[in-house]
Amino acid sequence: MAGMLTSKELQELLQVDRSTIYRMAEAGSLPAVKVGRQWRFPEAAIERWLASGHDGSAPSRAAEADEGFDLAPTSCIQPIIDLLADMLGVMLVVTDMQGVPITDVSNPCGLFNAVAQIPGGTAECVAGWQDLAGSSDLEPRFTGSHLGLMCARSFIRVGTELKAMVIAGGIAPGVWPPSDTELESMAQSFGADSADLATHVDEVYELDANARQRVLEALPRVAALISEITTEFRSLRGRLEAIAALIER
Repeated sequence: MAGMLTSKELQELLQVDRSTIYRMAEAGSLPAVKVGRQWRFPEAAIERWLASGHDGSAPSRAAEADEGFDLAPTSCIQPIIDLLADMLGVMLVVTDMQGVPITDVSNPCGLFNAVAQIPGGTAECVAGWQDLAGSSDLEPRFTGSHLGLMCARSFIRVGTELKAMVIAGGIAPGVWPPSDTELESMAQSFGADSADLATHVDEVYELDANARQRVLEALPRVAALISEITTEFRSLRGRLEAIAALIER
């Protein structure tokens, strides 16, 4: 399956039991994102994780230090994203530059949760997030998503490089809900029944112009905060590694 692996698929890949998979996901020992109550595992991130020498047999807390692909551990970032998603009244997620989630999706709207339950639905969301990385706009602005909702992103820099994105989404556009024809087209793109999506079209975030502007203004500040935390984390880790090297002499 392209995009996201289920826990069953990861069990077969790693040859471990389900409880081990969940324990590793909860501990931050392997790339994982929680969608609703279910864990999903970004395939590209799992491939990189395996290529780095992991096999699932000996999960280690040291894996958390590298989690997030050059960012600080998600245990540092996730609480910030959770809090701000609630404060802004939107859905937030931090992804790498390929659109693969680094954090769990915070404050997901009901329509997103419904799509995430469709086979391949989460992969479609990841593809949409990846498209945001290709935009030439450095400043965040709202664009339409594959769900017909509005989303915006801000890049997270580590040093002089763009390493990740913080994405806001789940926001209803000016004209919502979609027409029956639009809903049918959306459902077909996911291989779903339009009736299943119709029950969730009102489970989105409706923001007025001022609230939308607050989201656009907040995204660069959130990205800068994550960048600063990452810089401090890497500096601290470097100092600790230097101390450890001295002790081992």
